[in-house]
Amino acid sequence: MTLTALALFAGIYIAAVASPGPAVLALTARVLARGKQGVVGFIAGCAIGDLVWFTLAAAGLAVIAQTMQGVFLVIKYAGVAYLLYLAYKLWTAPADPNAKAPKLSADTNGSMLLAGLALTLSNPKTMVFFLAILPTVVDLATLTTLGFIEIGLVIATCLPAVLMVYALVFDRARGALLGTFGMSRINKACAVGLAGAAGLVATR
Repeated sequence: MTLTALALFAGIYIAAVASPGPAVLALTARVLARGKQGVVGFIAGCAIGDLVWFTLAAAGLAVIAQTMQGVFLVIKYAGVAYLLYLAYKLWTAPADPNAKAPKLSADTNGSMLLAGLALTLSNPKTMVFFLAILPTVVDLATLTTLGFIEIGLVIATCLPAVLMVYALVFDRARGALLGTFGMSRINKACAVGLAGAAGLVATR
């Protein structure tokens, strides 16, 4: 790919990742409630999910993906169920941020990677980008191996960078919000945010 074409894709992709959607909403809610715990895993899962969709589109498997609606439907509602589970855990979490609550598996990078992956694979916004918008920006029919690798590297670097900025910004804001609203209100507000992300995925 030419540098101009790659830069065009990078600009459009960054704008798509940064625009509000289920992944950004889920990440924001998670960071406000628990800080940066599990963020690396969640972002990695989102990046892997985007690379999966890109590979399907580049390999001309979009039609196959559309015919496997049953499989993606299962993934979709598994992601929705997991987000609702996290929302429930936040809603019922101790009000005291220093309380010694039991360690939840949902707090680990491994389980958050699965959450990010399930959310991205089932995210309508991601599907539309790679199956509908991407072909208008990149000529997939003439995409070379080198071009595939170049776009893959853009995805693998831009998405984590953009989402990590969100995570850092809201992690810094978390301290001020704790003093103003208290942990209980933040947990419940973030639970609503995660439930809202689940709703966005389920209704698309």
